[in-house]
Amino acid sequence: MLHLYDTATREVKELAMREPGKVSIYLCGPTVYGPPHLGHGRATLVYDIMRRYLTWRGLEVRFVSNITDIEDKIIERAEREGRPWQDITTKCETMWWRAMDAINFERPTDIPHATEWVTEMVEMIADLMAAESAYLTDDGVYLDVQSVPGYGLLAHQSLEDMRSGGGDREVVGAAHKRHPADFVLWKLSKPGEPAWPSPWGEGRPGWHSECVVMSLGILGEGFDLHCGGQDLRFPHHENERAQAVAWGREFARHWMHNGFVVDAEGEKMSKSLGNVSNLLDLVDQYDPRAYRMVLLQSHYRSPVTISATNIDAAVASLGGLDGFAGRARSAQLDPGASSSVAPDPEVMAQFIAAMDDDLDTPRATALLFDSVRRANTAMNTRTPEAGALVAAVFEICTAVGLELSVAADVPAEAAAKAAALDAARGAKDFATADALRTELQGDGWTVETGPSGTTLRR
Repeated sequence: MLHLYDTATREVKELAMREPGKVSIYLCGPTVYGPPHLGHGRATLVYDIMRRYLTWRGLEVRFVSNITDIEDKIIERAEREGRPWQDITTKCETMWWRAMDAINFERPTDIPHATEWVTEMVEMIADLMAAESAYLTDDGVYLDVQSVPGYGLLAHQSLEDMRSGGGDREVVGAAHKRHPADFVLWKLSKPGEPAWPSPWGEGRPGWHSECVVMSLGILGEGFDLHCGGQDLRFPHHENERAQAVAWGREFARHWMHNGFVVDAEGEKMSKSLGNVSNLLDLVDQYDPRAYRMVLLQSHYRSPVTISATNIDAAVASLGGLDGFAGRARSAQLDPGASSSVAPDPEVMAQFIAAMDDDLDTPRATALLFDSVRRANTAMNTRTPEAGALVAAVFEICTAVGLELSVAADVPAEAAAKAAALDAARGAKDFATADALRTELQGDGWTVETGPSGTTLRR
């Protein structure tokens, strides 16, 4: 079974399921106030790979990821640009899904929007007030973190450590708080701001209150896995967990966080820092599969730098995989061929071992390329193991969501030139063969010739 690093316990342990055969996962989704960046793309692709792998293993996965469509940054942008806040959220969510679809992110089972759950958030806050775990101030309702046992679990710091480590920094809302770590559950609205009714006055939910209500409301108590980027570990996820504890609810049983996408100086990419690389630009300029390939070759907990160098290398690797898929089809060994056989059991056992070991995709990807090399050799020498190795390659790609492109629709004119090239080679007329190859390459085709003949791909 899959073993993952648990942020709370700081150890790799089995992802224990609440219900046998079923996995419940919550991924913190985007706040839709700008275009998605590479960090967003990493967070979604890491968990897309994991989800696809779990499904491939035969598990039933309920994968929930929210849309935060009301938050301070949305309101700030709306005020700055003189636009309705709904105009910003609608257009930015459209951009989000355009980017997600381009990188082949499988849509979540459930996509709750924060604005659809405000009533439930008010009910939770009322329960926290009744339990004296929350208190009312002049600007809203705050959670009293001193009332929460074990606050600081995900930060791996006690409240005392947090206070002493804060130095002389300014604490937001300090004038209203009982403790510097207390956080807002309900913000009273200023004139002109979006507002919903509540017992404490019109306002809007605090960011940390949104996900705890939506995750518990959809997945129920004690759901299996809560995911997100390393930057969400504290304070966002810590504060989600704190509300659940104060509310008397069993929250997520396992916490998973992916590493940052960093710039050339090692600084985390984020909209607030201004060093964002737009995900839509990447998928418009490169094969969108290239980002998945780069991330497959990086461990999900490690920082990764995205550059032209490693994206170009990923594109080249994909070209090799596509060429391999074309060769397999020509040899009638691809999964759709009548002669296809079961994947090589030893390769598949190694793949499962790598993935079950804290989602070790670099090891799994190395195995993939080694299997391609072995399969190519087997096809060249026409040995019996070729079919099983080819099947293993396709099976691994399916399990991690890496779609291979087989150029089945080669125009008749190009196909005729490829056939003529093979005929010239057969007649040892290498000058004609070379001329045809140059002509095809000039028309934008990658020309690959092996014992089974010539294949073309864009």
